[in-house]
Amino acid sequence: MEKTLQMNTNSRDQMIDITKQIEEWMQEINANNGMIIVSSLHTTAGITVNENADPDVKTDFLRRLDEVYPWDHQLDRHAEGNTAAHMKTSTVGHAQTLIVSNGKLVLGTWQGVYFCEFDGPRQNRKIQLKMISS
Repeated sequence: MEKTLQMNTNSRDQMIDITKQIEEWMQEINANNGMIIVSSLHTTAGITVNENADPDVKTDFLRRLDEVYPWDHQLDRHAEGNTAAHMKTSTVGHAQTLIVSNGKLVLGTWQGVYFCEFDGPRQNRKIQLKMISS
């Protein structure tokens, strides 16, 4: 079973918690046990699992990526000017595989699943979900 989530982003760098959307889809399809693959369908946006309790984690996460991959680097040659976004996505990764047990995502107490926008704002960003039942 598969589903495509769509969303709009409103800033260049943004982390959007998509955990509830994944869980709602799991309920719709009566997911019980297996794995869900969550994949960003973009080269400038990734998927990560991180703390979803303190909003400062998102702020710090994005700031530190900016420190490693500054937006305007004099040696970048990519014509679109978004080399930093590509680097951030490759570092974070485009997908995560999540365990489903007894109808629930297996996440730690403070964990959530995030769509990471690195080249926004953008319209119609897509995230593909794939349930593999066991």
